[in-house]
Amino acid sequence: MIRIGLVLPDVLGTYGDDGNALVLRQRARWRGIDAEIVRITYGQPIPDDLDVYTLGGGEDTAQILAASHLRADGGLQRAAAAGRPILAICAGLQVLGHTFRAGGRTIDGLGLLDATTGGLSRRAIGEVATTPVVAEDWAGALTEPLTGFENHMGSTILGPDARPLGTVTRGVGNNEETTGEGAVQGSIIATYMHGPVLARNPQLADLLLEKATGTPLDPLPLEEVELLRRERLRG
Repeated sequence: MIRIGLVLPDVLGTYGDDGNALVLRQRARWRGIDAEIVRITYGQPIPDDLDVYTLGGGEDTAQILAASHLRADGGLQRAAAAGRPILAICAGLQVLGHTFRAGGRTIDGLGLLDATTGGLSRRAIGEVATTPVVAEDWAGALTEPLTGFENHMGSTILGPDARPLGTVTRGVGNNEETTGEGAVQGSIIATYMHGPVLARNPQLADLLLEKATGTPLDPLPLEEVELLRRERLRG
């Protein structure tokens, strides 16, 4: 049984990123692995013993609420310390960093990512594609291009303890000065890609499932998924 933590979907669920948990559950079930989604809403404690966690995107107020709740609760921090895989999207990425800008002020994040987020000069919106950056923590398992849809005003700068998830080939990514997109640190993968990102990047979904189960997974040859991927990568 895989238990997938869907963290604060009522707060960080603005852009359909709840779908990442659905993708993980379905790809596990296609392989005969029992899986369930554990919805953890605002005000509820975050269990620290789930197999994998997903966080989505949201507006400024949503980010502030999420950061306050997660800082006080501590469950996600304990899960990260135990090496449990965590996927964070957009606002989720920012909340896991040291600080981010929201509501015209600087807000403390969880400090799980060595990242700080300020503001872009103009909104990054549209298709984004990257070439994955090999990260030792994830054994270089990502070999296929990543694709998604970015929609953010955040300018995220990574510190030395975090590495970008990918190098931008189309779109903006983390900020206007570098070519990095997303972040990888410890058991955390974070990205600005919506889509949901796991529906658009099945290899990334399976990597998270492998981390959650601790075992390699057989490939799932799905022709429709590959056709969609090729179309999106063509832009």
